[in-house]
Amino acid sequence: MSTDSLSGASLSERARRHLWMHFTRMASYDEHEVPVLVRGDGAYVWDSNGKRYLEGLSGLFVVLVGHGRHELANVAAKQASELAYTPLWSYAHAPAVELAERLASLAPGDINRVFFTTGGSEAVETAWKLARQYFRMTGEPGRYKVISRDIAYHGTTMGALSVTGLPGIKTPFEPLVPGAVRVVNTDFYRAPDYLRDDYEAFGRWCADDIERRILMEGPESVACVFLEPVQNSGGCFPPPPGYFQQVREICDRYGVLLVSDEVITAFGRLGHWFGADRYGFQPDIITVAKGMTSGYSPIAAMMASDRLIEPFLGEKASFLHGITFAGHPVSAAVALANLDIIEGEGLLEHVRENEGVFRSTLEKLLDLPIVGEIRGDGYFYGIELVKDKETRETFNDEESEWLLRGFLSPALFDAGLICRCDDRGDPVIQVAPPLICGPEQFTEMEQIIRSVLTEAWKRI
Repeated sequence: MSTDSLSGASLSERARRHLWMHFTRMASYDEHEVPVLVRGDGAYVWDSNGKRYLEGLSGLFVVLVGHGRHELANVAAKQASELAYTPLWSYAHAPAVELAERLASLAPGDINRVFFTTGGSEAVETAWKLARQYFRMTGEPGRYKVISRDIAYHGTTMGALSVTGLPGIKTPFEPLVPGAVRVVNTDFYRAPDYLRDDYEAFGRWCADDIERRILMEGPESVACVFLEPVQNSGGCFPPPPGYFQQVREICDRYGVLLVSDEVITAFGRLGHWFGADRYGFQPDIITVAKGMTSGYSPIAAMMASDRLIEPFLGEKASFLHGITFAGHPVSAAVALANLDIIEGEGLLEHVRENEGVFRSTLEKLLDLPIVGEIRGDGYFYGIELVKDKETRETFNDEESEWLLRGFLSPALFDAGLICRCDDRGDPVIQVAPPLICGPEQFTEMEQIIRSVLTEAWKRI
């Protein structure tokens, strides 16, 4: 391959002609280069022009152990040379067996069964399908509905998109799978006035809305409730104290399965193997993906409690679902090695030891008039942007369009920080660095964000 074919200008032009990027306004590159990233090392990546960027979003909440881990690349090469591929249909392979056993040993309670997929959307889709078939096989075929939270993102396949609570990305594909209904999320910053000074009461109000919805739909029709330990979309909404314990009680009261969607939060993002561990609740199903391999090879999974597989252990029973590349031998081998790194380098402990410093560093931004709130846990934070800090007035659609897409996104990238500017709820900046990061990277993020937000405020 010639040097010219790998130049920044050449790669950008070829991307413009042939590459269909995800969730991207393709016309935005009509007059600008498509950024092309070519190398990574630790918490940083470089583009085809040689410019360095801090990975403030871990790729897409994925690269937990950082870039350039030769040991993971070597594991992938070794496995590919021994057994490149075999499916998990009717027979197993060693890496999948070992990874399933490892995940079961890390999961809370009796989550002992692992069904592999290739991505988070598929894991969510699998969980809903399992819930529906489980109830059909146990004599409750009317249970098919799923409850999830407003603004929550759970994936893009048709079932997962139905669970998602973002009307803007659902409308082009309607009608979707019937039976998905919504409840309030845990955005305390936007709580009703009468609850704004009582976080625990707000949490009870949010959990009560789940019970209210179950009763409205009819308990006999509800199969499961999907919740992220910290809701991503909308800007990192942590659970109020006692929220998940109350939700667990509600689910038990009405015979509804509780699904912890941990596609983002599992494997250390919150300083624990699972968000369920951090917040002290027991789900019936956990969905995982992203950080399982730190992005070195794609894999995901739905993890289920022992009782959920029991109906499928009968002589002619089968979960009527499968995915060609699920539990791929190379990906499973890489996942095992990635978990070894997380454990061996003490990255869970590292996150717990440094999350206070991360929060306090980001909270320095609260002296800016445009910053309304800093929220999150672990290495997973949202910075909500406001037009009026005293009244918490947000930006209208036109203002948000200019602020996030017209200014902040390109300005932060140009300043050397990869993060997320999002207005699927109220406008936020999200940061979720690799777990290897520490105070040096926290300060770098804060200084870049401060500089760019200061300039944005001048232009408003």
